[in-house]
Amino acid sequence: MHEALMLLLSWAAGIVLGAVFFGGLWWTTREGIASPRPALWFGGSLLMRMSIALAGFYLVGRSHAERLLLCLVGFVMARLLVTWRTRLPADKDTRPA
Repeated sequence: MHEALMLLLSWAAGIVLGAVFFGGLWWTTREGIASPRPALWFGGSLLMRMSIALAGFYLVGRSHAERLLLCLVGFVMARLLVTWRTRLPADKDTRPA
């Protein structure tokens, strides 16, 4: 039971890490485009998001490959969720013709 709980927590940690990473990317893109210094936004955000994600993966997966794998699955699931949640509506598509 204890191992099953740890696997569930590893999966949940992956979802949180993914939400922070990809949600932060979405937020940075929105704010960075309008900023007078976009390079600072994008560079700082990349360092912050990567540091959080790598530290999280390191803490979750310490010598447990199955925990690391489930954390990665949760991370990818969060990517899909954030991508779905932040997409533009079909009628407000801003792509050039």
